[in-house]
Amino acid sequence: MKQKWIALLATLVLLVSMKMPMSAFAADNSEPKAINEKLGVPIVVYGANLSEDEKATVKDALQVNEEPEVDEITVSGEDLAKYITDSNPSSRMYSSAKITREEEGKGLIISIVTPENITQVTSEMYANAMLTAGIEDATVEIAAPKPVTGHSALVGIYKAYEVKTGETLNTERTDVANDELSVATQIAENANISDEQIAELLTGIKQQISELNPATKEEVEKIVTDQLAKLNIELSEQDRQILVDLMNRISQLDIDFSKLSDQLSDLATSFEEKYGEILQDEGFWNGVKNFFNKLIDTVSSWFK
Repeated sequence: MKQKWIALLATLVLLVSMKMPMSAFAADNSEPKAINEKLGVPIVVYGANLSEDEKATVKDALQVNEEPEVDEITVSGEDLAKYITDSNPSSRMYSSAKITREEEGKGLIISIVTPENITQVTSEMYANAMLTAGIEDATVEIAAPKPVTGHSALVGIYKAYEVKTGETLNTERTDVANDELSVATQIAENANISDEQIAELLTGIKQQISELNPATKEEVEKIVTDQLAKLNIELSEQDRQILVDLMNRISQLDIDFSKLSDQLSDLATSFEEKYGEILQDEGFWNGVKNFFNKLIDTVSSWFK
């Protein structure tokens, strides 16, 4: 029986290794990460209300110990009040993040490494809000030790980015970015649309704002209406007005939102280039399915 199991497992490994990228199997043999002396080491920002056990869980999720060096800071409710107008300085902060600065033109790469614990905010929503706030060219990984909406992680990203770059973010932009995150999650829930749809809607509206440079709120409203119709999204009058008001505020900020569209398109293209062949190879996955069906039949026969 033991020999049969070894043979079957060896066959499975051989089958998968013929199709999967070699990097997936070479991770243990990779060279140690080098310290980036130009852009600096990653910054890990922890929610101030994490217990020691929760902090250890976050560290593990963000793979902090795999970095040669990191800078570590804490984000609290007082930081929330600094970046977000009329916010509660007594707010409890659990969402955490690791921010790695990238070369100019790299764009934003957002990864939620504990998706089961970030219940409302998606990586696309984070990317939209971060660009609104003025953050570009960074790799950001987000984690939480227990289910939270994910809104507070954005404040930690702001603080870490300022520490990393030495720049001071415009509080008007960070305030609008926070409102954008709230509006995005509210509309997605109220209209019962997917995260992908709300991200596409926000990006499309921003693209049109960037290209058309609307001078009045009425022109912004037309852009919003056109994009809703284009994506066949129906909103309540209240949610539609909230979206128009938000985008009117955004239109008055000096931001090139066409960059975000390029970044998201590049990310999708990169994923397709890496994994598209495997994901679309129906014969390969049918082979895997047949293999496991036969494995189940074989194992069952041993006990008959």
